[in-house]
Amino acid sequence: MSLIKANDIQNASGGIPTVKGQQLIPTAWVNFNGVGTVAIRDSEGISSITDSGTGDYTANFAVAMANTNYAASSNVEPTVSNGGSDTYISSLATASCRLNHFEVGTRRDGNPCNIIVIGGQ
Repeated sequence: MSLIKANDIQNASGGIPTVKGQQLIPTAWVNFNGVGTVAIRDSEGISSITDSGTGDYTANFAVAMANTNYAASSNVEPTVSNGGSDTYISSLATASCRLNHFEVGTRRDGNPCNIIVIGGQ
């Protein structure tokens, strides 16, 4: 295995290289508490979470995506034991994406909730 050490890295045009521009790392991600008062624990590229009702959240991007051709994935820890759960991203917009969470066919809040977004810029 090799080790690379550097104080400064520049791309061919003299600017700072960006891995994000190559879409190799998430464009945005968030970990938040979706029970009670919704609160972001940690995030990158997410400015806020809108609680639109039980099990219904919107992650608002700090910087709008250039398009809606990005991929978003989510997961929520179930609160009902031995019950089936369904968590999915229901809409992709340039300014936000929306997460829905159901357990045993009923909308439920969850904790923790996570969303990862790749692409869109």
